[in-house]
Amino acid sequence: MTEYREIAAGEFKAKCLKLMDLVQKTKTPLVITKHGKPVVKLVPADGEANDFFGCMKGSVRIVGDIVSPIDVEWEANA
Repeated sequence: MTEYREIAAGEFKAKCLKLMDLVQKTKTPLVITKHGKPVVKLVPADGEANDFFGCMKGSVRIVGDIVSPIDVEWEANA
Protein backbone atom coordinates (compact mmCIF):
# COMPACT_ATOMS: atom_id res chain seq x y z
CA MET A 1 0.00 0.00 0.00
CA THR A 2 1.29 3.45 -0.92
CA GLU A 3 2.12 5.70 1.99
CA TYR A 4 0.53 9.15 1.90
CA ARG A 5 -0.28 12.12 4.11
CA GLU A 6 -3.62 13.84 4.62
CA ILE A 7 -4.23 17.55 5.07
CA ALA A 8 -7.35 19.70 5.38
CA ALA A 9 -8.19 21.90 2.40
CA GLY A 10 -7.88 25.11 4.45
CA GLU A 11 -4.39 24.22 5.62
CA PHE A 12 -3.42 23.16 2.09
CA LYS A 13 -4.60 26.53 0.78
CA ALA A 14 -2.40 28.36 3.27
CA LYS A 15 0.70 26.22 2.55
CA CYS A 16 0.13 25.23 -1.08
CA LEU A 17 3.52 26.10 -2.62
CA LYS A 18 5.50 24.65 0.29
CA LEU A 19 3.48 21.43 0.17
CA MET A 20 3.94 21.12 -3.60
CA ASP A 21 7.71 21.33 -3.13
CA LEU A 22 7.53 18.74 -0.34
CA VAL A 23 5.55 16.28 -2.49
CA GLN A 24 8.03 16.72 -5.34
CA LYS A 25 11.03 16.23 -3.04
CA THR A 26 9.74 13.25 -1.02
CA LYS A 27 7.68 11.63 -3.82
CA THR A 28 4.96 11.03 -1.20
CA PRO A 29 1.35 11.70 -2.31
CA LEU A 30 -0.74 14.17 -0.32
CA VAL A 31 -4.51 13.72 0.09
CA ILE A 32 -6.47 16.95 0.53
CA THR A 33 -9.67 16.58 2.56
CA LYS A 34 -12.83 18.61 3.10
CA HIS A 35 -14.74 17.95 6.32
CA GLY A 36 -12.56 14.87 6.89
CA LYS A 37 -13.40 13.26 3.53
CA PRO A 38 -10.74 12.82 0.80
CA VAL A 39 -11.34 15.12 -2.17
CA VAL A 40 -8.16 15.12 -4.27
CA LYS A 41 -4.68 13.60 -4.24
CA LEU A 42 -1.55 15.60 -5.04
CA VAL A 43 1.12 13.34 -6.53
CA PRO A 44 4.57 14.14 -7.90
CA ALA A 45 4.76 14.61 -11.66
CA ASP A 46 6.68 12.09 -13.73
CA GLY A 47 10.23 13.08 -14.50
CA GLU A 48 11.31 14.43 -17.85
CA ALA A 49 12.53 10.96 -18.82
CA ASN A 50 9.18 10.40 -20.56
CA ASP A 51 9.73 13.36 -22.87
CA PHE A 52 10.03 12.10 -26.46
CA PHE A 53 12.26 14.88 -27.75
CA GLY A 54 15.81 14.47 -26.58
CA CYS A 55 15.24 11.11 -24.88
CA MET A 56 18.12 9.53 -26.85
CA LYS A 57 20.57 12.38 -26.12
CA GLY A 58 24.01 11.01 -25.35
CA SER A 59 23.25 7.49 -26.58
CA VAL A 60 24.98 7.78 -29.99
CA ARG A 61 28.69 8.08 -30.63
CA ILE A 62 30.03 9.39 -33.95
CA VAL A 63 33.12 7.54 -35.19
CA GLY A 64 35.03 8.91 -38.16
CA ASP A 65 33.99 11.39 -40.84
CA ILE A 66 30.24 11.48 -41.41
CA VAL A 67 30.26 14.40 -43.88
CA SER A 68 32.62 13.46 -46.73
CA PRO A 69 31.38 11.15 -49.51
CA ILE A 70 32.52 7.55 -49.42
CA ASP A 71 34.42 5.86 -52.27
CA VAL A 72 32.09 2.87 -52.57
CA GLU A 73 29.98 2.10 -55.65
CA TRP A 74 26.37 1.38 -54.81
CA GLU A 75 24.32 -1.20 -56.61
CA ALA A 76 20.66 -0.45 -56.85
CA ASN A 77 18.10 -2.79 -58.30
CA ALA A 78 15.07 -0.89 -59.48
